[in-house]
Amino acid sequence: MLQTHRVGDLREILDRVWRTDAASMLGVLSRRLGDLDRAEEALQDAVSQAMTSWAADGVPANPAGWLVTAAWRKALDRLRREATGRDRFAALAHTPAPAPTGDDRLALIFACCHPSLPQPSQVALTLHAVSGLSTEEIAAGFLVPTATMAQRLVRAKRQLRARGVRFELPEPEAYGERLPAVLATVYLVFNEGYLASSRQAPHRRELAREALDLARELARLMPNEPEVAGLAALLELHEARSATRFDGWGRLVLLADQDRRQWDRQMIDSALARLRRAAARNAPGPYQLQAAIAALHALAPSYDQTDWVAIRGLYDRLYELQPSPVVLLSRAVATRYAVDPATALSEVDALADRLAGYRLLHATRAEILRALGRREEAAEATRRALALATNPAERELLARRLAGTR
Repeated sequence: MLQTHRVGDLREILDRVWRTDAASMLGVLSRRLGDLDRAEEALQDAVSQAMTSWAADGVPANPAGWLVTAAWRKALDRLRREATGRDRFAALAHTPAPAPTGDDRLALIFACCHPSLPQPSQVALTLHAVSGLSTEEIAAGFLVPTATMAQRLVRAKRQLRARGVRFELPEPEAYGERLPAVLATVYLVFNEGYLASSRQAPHRRELAREALDLARELARLMPNEPEVAGLAALLELHEARSATRFDGWGRLVLLADQDRRQWDRQMIDSALARLRRAAARNAPGPYQLQAAIAALHALAPSYDQTDWVAIRGLYDRLYELQPSPVVLLSRAVATRYAVDPATALSEVDALADRLAGYRLLHATRAEILRALGRREEAAEATRRALALATNPAERELLARRLAGTR
């Protein structure tokens, strides 16, 4: 059944389809064509064609299927016209257009996380291909210039093509060497959905849900990997609070102010059971520890009654496995409540050189200074955080703090 739409509506529909189905569409096209670059070019051509065709004929009942079929035809046509692609065209010419499946998303992730690539390139390329994030958005997540990230993506695609990497799920024995990058990618996709890095929207629910689905698929695929279970549990615990993270005006609601009665207790219970099964394997890892921290927040009757001493101890263990200044910054938040604000401030200030360009360092410092009654210094730290923040909901919250309101 076809439905006609205006040009503006078509752009919104295509954007929504791209955000929700890009991974499956690119995955199946890359698998059949053997080349991510060709798949992306063909799919972009199909998107351009859709703007004209759908405006005239209406939106098809299965937009993703229509785009894959159109992209497949365009890819074959390009192969036919290229001297270097004619052999490939001859092999594919009579092959029907593929249909995307859930496995294609995982296959795309595992292909982009090929061990021949440096891990930062694996994660960046997968974010680009799987989540549809722009080069600018990915660069912001990695805290590098956009031009640097663009070069990294081009080099990564070139290496995959040169090595003839197949866009298929690897054999089970090959999962392990690619797993760290796969988990890091799914986690970053969820974070981008949970609190977007762009100025256009405060969050992207479809991205967060896609990442959660992928984490659960990975947990089913690798039931004996405790870190996979840890990641799935971590994302479930965060997702269980999603309904309370924004108020009716779209303003960000911090954990301390959220209505815990509205949290999804069934999802929390499922995550806790998953985490307990992972912990029973006695192979702790960063995702399990982060999930344990999230679990303590989920189990606390209120923010004030949170077991901050235990959380601070978990951050100490996390830092042993993942020595990052961001971990120490999170630990300082726990220090504020487990010890005192003055000690927390000294911990934050010790990170100033390493996290000078990180908005949360300044936002955290502002809150601790405010707790110490140093309001002018708190205002200056808030201004620095506001200058670095891009998310509209974060910016609104910081502006409210500057104005002296909550």
